[in-house]
Amino acid sequence: MQKLIECVPNFSEGRDPQIIRQITDAIASADGVSLLDVDPGETTNRTVVTFVGTPKATVEAAFRGIKKAAELIDMRKHKGAHPRMGATDVCPFIPIGDADWDEAIACAKELGKRVGEELKIPVYLYEKAAKDAFRANLAVIREGEYEAFFDKIKKAEWHPDFGPNEFNAKAGATAIGAREFLIAYNVNLNTKSVRRANSVAFDVREQGRVKTLDGTPAGNPMVDEKGDPIRVPGMLKHVKAIGWYVEEYGIAQVSMNLTNIKETPLHAAFDACHESATKRGLRVTGSEIVGMMPKKCLVDAGRHFLQKQNWSEGAAEEELIDIAIRTMGLSELKPFNPKEKIIELKVEAANRKKLLVKMDLRRFCNETLSDSPAPGGGSVAALIGALGVSLGGMVANLSAGKRGWEEKLHYFSDWAVKAQGLKDEMLSLVDEDTVAFNKVMAAFGLPKGTAKEKSARSAAIEAANKLAAEVPLRVMQTAAKAYDLLAEMAARGNPASISDVGVGLLAVRACIEGAGMNVRINVKNLKDEKSKTSLSNKVHVFVEESEARFKEISKLVEKKLKG
Repeated sequence: MQKLIECVPNFSEGRDPQIIRQITDAIASADGVSLLDVDPGETTNRTVVTFVGTPKATVEAAFRGIKKAAELIDMRKHKGAHPRMGATDVCPFIPIGDADWDEAIACAKELGKRVGEELKIPVYLYEKAAKDAFRANLAVIREGEYEAFFDKIKKAEWHPDFGPNEFNAKAGATAIGAREFLIAYNVNLNTKSVRRANSVAFDVREQGRVKTLDGTPAGNPMVDEKGDPIRVPGMLKHVKAIGWYVEEYGIAQVSMNLTNIKETPLHAAFDACHESATKRGLRVTGSEIVGMMPKKCLVDAGRHFLQKQNWSEGAAEEELIDIAIRTMGLSELKPFNPKEKIIELKVEAANRKKLLVKMDLRRFCNETLSDSPAPGGGSVAALIGALGVSLGGMVANLSAGKRGWEEKLHYFSDWAVKAQGLKDEMLSLVDEDTVAFNKVMAAFGLPKGTAKEKSARSAAIEAANKLAAEVPLRVMQTAAKAYDLLAEMAARGNPASISDVGVGLLAVRACIEGAGMNVRINVKNLKDEKSKTSLSNKVHVFVEESEARFKEISKLVEKKLKG
């Protein structure tokens, strides 16, 4: 998985398409980001923009968008239905894929500092990036809106985190933060009754329902000593829900906002609605995602549904996503296209990279056999390693599904899941090795007419050669993890598949030795003796350890082959 940060700035302009386009063009001009969605609202006079990229690229793109919005939007003239306090009203960062909260918070702080210092716009950090707990809530920061900030900002407790203690009349103020990913998720019911859909919604949402004296929805509400209604909590934390009727489809839905998908994932919301509906004599017929989601949501859902089937969870990501789509009926109302709805897949499609791992076997072999030096030995070594891991994972899946071995299901399923992760790491390195080699070629192609150009070229060649040595070293390191998998499958796996363990073992050993050759050939070109020695020593250690593990597991394979 990639380290991606999603950014969802809200700009206080939803009516002038030329202004909106100039802002989004500024965002898209930053290298390394993909613009995913632009959603203008005329009544709110507000546009929500969604884009993703690496942490560094996302900060740069957000800054360009905020700068352009400050140039084009005059808050002194702004009117709209949505609460607002600035030309860029709010700009949250959300970690996706392998990115974590520390990186998202760092993005918010870096952007806030730049906006405050370079654009002279007051910036308030909110949610997980907030410096002060009482200012973490966006609604609290925005209270009084644009008009109140002229006086509000003068109070000591409302001095901004970045930027001047004086309100910017034209651009207003901006809230920048890091928040959880929010998913809008609707579950379809076989009824047209809003009341019945609301009953399910009240069962599942965190807020639950008001407790009544006679226990019926229409009864008199029970109150506490303060006079506040007493509530019966719902089944799920971090879920807001309501029932409504969708005339377009002729059905009632439970419409939910999942505000913390780590604690309450998508599949938990689906299962809860299914449980509640069934108790009420209703049936869940399908569901729909509004907007986009991280890949992990459907991968985790696929694993969850396989677990409920008492089946191995060690399926490929593509299969897990398909299982989730089918189980939750995400295509019931309209076709669900993963490449349009899953953030990482949309980014991949937008970048249109010529990925080796996306080629079929024949094209990959043809590309390798051509007169181009890449892909070469490093990429092929990584692919061989991925195949070795895949064979080990296959044995784990076969063992998990073996009749009479039901008590061992979870043990082998866990190993199959680990194999899928290792396989994906190895496949990503297939392309990384070719990218690293191409950087070496690009460095040699740099100009060398002047002393300055020669110096820059020499530094670029050194950096590229170091990277070209480090990537195959990572191939060795990753492939070495497969020995534990193969050892377990040789010792405890389905004995009918022992030859597959043996072939996997040979492939992993070949991968490590082949990748080691690629480290050594690139190390030769390094001028930094310290890096040279360090990398060479690591190769030596990996090869020695690999040979020892290979011999150890081979003995077990040979013993079982002989019967």
